[in-house]
Amino acid sequence: MDRAEKSEFVTQMNGVFKDTGSIVVAHYAGLTVADMTALRGQMKDAGGTVKVAKNRLAKIALKGTDAEHISDLFTGQTVIAYSDDPVAAPKVTMAFAKKNEKLVVLGGAMGATNLDVNGVKQLASLPSLDELRGKLVGMIQTPASRIAQVVNAPAGAVARVIGAYANKNEDA
Repeated sequence: MDRAEKSEFVTQMNGVFKDTGSIVVAHYAGLTVADMTALRGQMKDAGGTVKVAKNRLAKIALKGTDAEHISDLFTGQTVIAYSDDPVAAPKVTMAFAKKNEKLVVLGGAMGATNLDVNGVKQLASLPSLDELRGKLVGMIQTPASRIAQVVNAPAGAVARVIGAYANKNEDA
């Protein structure tokens, strides 16, 4: 990397650290190219991104952000996973780490909140924003459908009574 590329990387990562929902930092020593490609693909499908971090540049990029407190995690071969959805990056990273023990989660951040490994695990266990939206819509629709059933029930009962009188008169 030349100086311009380094400066661009620091600027880009500073923007990521300021605007992202959550950040997960992990060691990836021993992962194959195929493993990293699979991780990147899974993260992209979930709406996140995975980047191999140059530790010195990542620490510079962290300065002046809410996540500055995680700079001590950047030692060794580190990879950064981040997403706008606060749950997506931890969920994908933890699922991948369960299948591949060479990916070791160190911790992360969600805004100004520092996350250790257990914090990342707990965040990964939460439902995503899309799942929460689906549940909320379902909860909102349920009372509306019940109201419609209650309103329509008396009309149906009246129609059955009139139908019964009509059948009774025909039989007579």
